[in-house]
Amino acid sequence: MSNPTAGRALRRRLFSGSALLLALTQLSACAEPPAQGPAASLPLASASVVAPALSSAAVPAAAAPQQSFAAWRDAFRREALAAGIAPATFARAFAEVTVDPAVIRADRSQPEFSRPIWEYLDSAVSPQRVHRGQRLLAEHASTLRAIEQRYGVERNVLVAIWGMESNFGSNTGNLSVIRSLATLAYEGRRPQFAHDQLLAALQILEHGDVQPQRMLGSWAGAMGQTQFIPTTYQRHAVDFDGDGRRDIWDSTADALASTANYLSASGWQSGQGWGMEVRLPAGFDYALADPEQRKPLGEWLRLGVRPQHPYNVVRDDSQLASLVLPAGYRGPAFLVQDNFRAILKYNNSTAYALAIGLLGERFAGGGQVVAAWPRGERPLSRSERIELQERLARSGFDPGTADGIIGANTRRAVRATQQQLGWPADGHPNHQLLERLRQLP
Repeated sequence: MSNPTAGRALRRRLFSGSALLLALTQLSACAEPPAQGPAASLPLASASVVAPALSSAAVPAAAAPQQSFAAWRDAFRREALAAGIAPATFARAFAEVTVDPAVIRADRSQPEFSRPIWEYLDSAVSPQRVHRGQRLLAEHASTLRAIEQRYGVERNVLVAIWGMESNFGSNTGNLSVIRSLATLAYEGRRPQFAHDQLLAALQILEHGDVQPQRMLGSWAGAMGQTQFIPTTYQRHAVDFDGDGRRDIWDSTADALASTANYLSASGWQSGQGWGMEVRLPAGFDYALADPEQRKPLGEWLRLGVRPQHPYNVVRDDSQLASLVLPAGYRGPAFLVQDNFRAILKYNNSTAYALAIGLLGERFAGGGQVVAAWPRGERPLSRSERIELQERLARSGFDPGTADGIIGANTRRAVRATQQQLGWPADGHPNHQLLERLRQLP
């Protein structure tokens, strides 16, 4: 949060720097162009849209282990056996398990540049994915109908998640979940989290749902066709095909029903959409584009907000919604509801949740974004986001930890600064704001 004294001081410093801004503008043509690439900061979640092929910057490494992997494994074995894991189960799971250097490298690197949200959505809602999803919706129609009836989650959303998480089951990961989690529990940045996931993975093996050689997934331990971590599997995986095993690896029915069960437990509202693209009236107060501003749809309508598509009919104007501007006021606007937030619990990224909503609509012929994305804008890189947070803090605001993650505190600090400048207060960090802050001593 900002304080009024800091805000007044910042305003004086910002506007007294106008001559310096002119000089910087004149000199900028001689400067070396900045690297291209980075990510949209997203209003409802802090996760960025990573482009793995681009360069990455190291993040702080975990403390060096104080014991050998063998000693750590033996101590963990004693704990696992005390928790009810059979010695034979542990022996099968850890047969020839060693530290995986690739997992350590993945855990300790963080991309410097991320993809803008419009590039992410172009890929996520590609014609190829849409066509394949439509075909699979027809192929699995009876199973999806039964899942809908039991859990109340619409089939198009389930198939969209299936497509996003594993390309409809074709890319579920090929790393041993036990080895990956053991590596992260021994030497990762979040050892307790990995430790808990590893114990849960052993309990899954103990239950007999899957054999160790088939328990494959990502370097972080996400598993199966819809990429559950082990504790999520324990709470929400179901045996929908009735074969006695909760098999999210090889049973599409189990994977999709488990996802529906998870969304249902996360607050999914049957018959309610995820949200809609909207157009905003002239003179709209962009400070209302905040996830903490939840208003009934009827109130948004009274403010002049209107759906972009005729098929987005507001039938219950008492439902709560928040306004999202994922690329700032220059880009598309979306009203999002409780089901959008349920998707965020699955993957805490606004870009991901938008992709799921739009892809699900595209299967039925909708889902086109009408407003133009600001494709000429270069979003901030990770180091630039960190610099912005540091400069906001130096100016008397509280953006939270300078970690490059644009969360609620950073958005509030950005919005307060924009208000001091008389700019549209959309809370969206960009180069214009960073350059203005760079003028300050």
